[in-house]
Amino acid sequence: MHNVSRVTIAFSALFIVAACAKTEQAAKDSANAAAAVAPALAPAPAPAPALSAADLAGKWQMQSVPQTGKDTTPTKFVLTSTSDSTAVVAFPSGVKVKQHVSFSGDSVMMKSDEFPSQRRKGVKVRTDVVSRLQDGKLVGMTTAHYRNAGADSVLQLRTEGTKMP
Repeated sequence: MHNVSRVTIAFSALFIVAACAKTEQAAKDSANAAAAVAPALAPAPAPAPALSAADLAGKWQMQSVPQTGKDTTPTKFVLTSTSDSTAVVAFPSGVKVKQHVSFSGDSVMMKSDEFPSQRRKGVKVRTDVVSRLQDGKLVGMTTAHYRNAGADSVLQLRTEGTKMP
C-alpha cells in the first residue's frame, strides 16, 4: 500500500506539472495572437484641431430651430465674434446680447446673460450654446432656459450659421 501511495503522489505531481506547462503555453499563445492582431487594427483617428477665437472672428448669419414640438420657425440673428473671445448676438428686433465665450478642444461654448426672448413675448430667457465648425459652418445646439415658464422652461434648438463676407 505504501508503494501505491508513492505512485499516486508521483503521478499526481507529474499531472500538475503538465497542467501548469499547458496553462503557461496557452497564455503565451494568447499573448502572441493578440500581438498579431493589434497591428491589423486601424489607428485611432486624429483629434479635431482645437478651435480658437481667431477661427470665429467676424460676423455669422445664424438661425436656431426648435428640435421638438410643432413650431419649426427659425430664430434668426447675427453673431459677431472677435479674436479676443468676446461675442455679441444681435436680433432683427434690435436686442443685442453679450455672450460669455470659452473654448474646449474643437468646441466653442457661449452663455448669455438673461434677455427678452425673441420666441416668447414678455418672457426672459438665457441661453447656453455649444458649437463646432463643420464644413465651413458653425453648427451646434442651443439650450434656452425661460424664466417662470413652469414645465415648459427649457427649449432645445439646432443652431447653424455661415460666415458673412
